Amino acid sequence: MSELLTERSGRIAAARKLTRRAGRDAAGLFLAEGRQAVVEALAQPGGVREVFATEAAATAHRDLLAATTVPVRLVTEKAAAGLSETVTPQGLVAVCELRDVPAADLVAAPPRLSVALAELADPGNAGTVLRTADACGAGAVVFGAGSADPYGGKAVRSSAGSLFHVDVVRGAPLEELLPALRTSGVTVLAADGGGEASLDQLGAQLAGPVLWLFGNEARGVPAELAALADARVRIPMRGRAESLNLAAAAAICLYATQLAQG
Repeated sequence: MSELLTERSGRIAAARKLTRRAGRDAAGLFLAEGRQAVVEALAQPGGVREVFATEAAATAHRDLLAATTVPVRLVTEKAAAGLSETVTPQGLVAVCELRDVPAADLVAAPPRLSVALAELADPGNAGTVLRTADACGAGAVVFGAGSADPYGGKAVRSSAGSLFHVDVVRGAPLEELLPALRTSGVTVLAADGGGEASLDQLGAQLAGPVLWLFGNEARGVPAELAALADARVRIPMRGRAESLNLAAAAAICLYATQLAQG
């Protein structure tokens, strides 16, 4: 452990820049706050540069910090608050390397299940979809241009550590990626409340490899991207709800695919 760092320390000032997307992209780094995120980050060999901890957090998480060879630096409560995007900072933050993989890798070796997000706006939804994709065995999540940054604080928290379990592709031009994936044998399914295909009738189309395409929370999948899919798929609903929110729809589609793939 090092001497106590304050909000004026150079390391803290540099880390604070990572709370903004421009700073993350420039440095190739992001912040993961809280025990669950830090545990998952440290489980990735070489993926963490350093960990900041308040004295209280260092005491509370003594077991975790004693087991790592990553530098652990003690910081003041005020310094930790400057690295947090929550009302109640947890006082434990890891500085991690971005985990992006090239879109070409996805085309060369498509996972049995993957997800693409088109203009997804809410970072909380971004993290939730990451978590759901991980739970259902997806190998990759693609964040198309204009989508929320999965490395932002809210998205990282919402992913509950799943950000470290799946491949992340950012900024890929979906209008080029989707046809390339279909050529590689991937079935591309666009979630659409008005889709011509019903989820419960897809059958063999879910066997894989499958990529599910989800769109903006309010506008759905852009029409030009939906046209590139093998099918536009609706979720059958017996009740009177007009629609499902994006995170719920993604959970249903991905779980149904998990069951079909066995």
